[in-house]
Amino acid sequence: MAGFDFDAARRWARFDPGRTLARRDDAQLPFADEDDLAGSSLLLDTCVYIDRMQGRAPPVVSGLVATRQVNHSTVALQELVHAVGALRPDDARSATAISAIERQIKAMPDHRLFEPDAEVLGRAALLAGMMCRLQGYDGDARLKALQDCVLFLQALRLGLTVLTANVREFDILLQLVPTGRVLFYRKG
Repeated sequence: MAGFDFDAARRWARFDPGRTLARRDDAQLPFADEDDLAGSSLLLDTCVYIDRMQGRAPPVVSGLVATRQVNHSTVALQELVHAVGALRPDDARSATAISAIERQIKAMPDHRLFEPDAEVLGRAALLAGMMCRLQGYDGDARLKALQDCVLFLQALRLGLTVLTANVREFDILLQLVPTGRVLFYRKG
């Protein structure tokens, strides 16, 4: 794979703390507050779109989105479009949800929508495999870990900060790759 150093990946994959990594106390994590409105550009996790559509995003998220440069990943686009396919056509609520998702996707400017490259995808697959091994993930959690790792490493490569409410997985990612940048929020 062009741009992917398999030997370095093999060395990195040997990492084993000898235990499952635990979620750290909130005081040790970067949670957003009103003092964080200015700062680095953001890459939005899929939960941000969903929380905003469902009215569960706290005011600080609206403030961050209004004041910082917001970027989008094809990972989030993929997860949102997947939801459209998963919604039941015979459920009356589906049309409303699909319309909301369509508005979100159409609001993503092309110049702010980024695709992960081969290096990010390769490293994310490795990191997700490590997470699954260390944390004992199986089934759907494995795919979710892969998507989270792609988003996390994509943000790192682009010099962006991931905005997410997914504290559990992204805290583990920060422990494995401390150079990453994440800003957490609590759902309203």
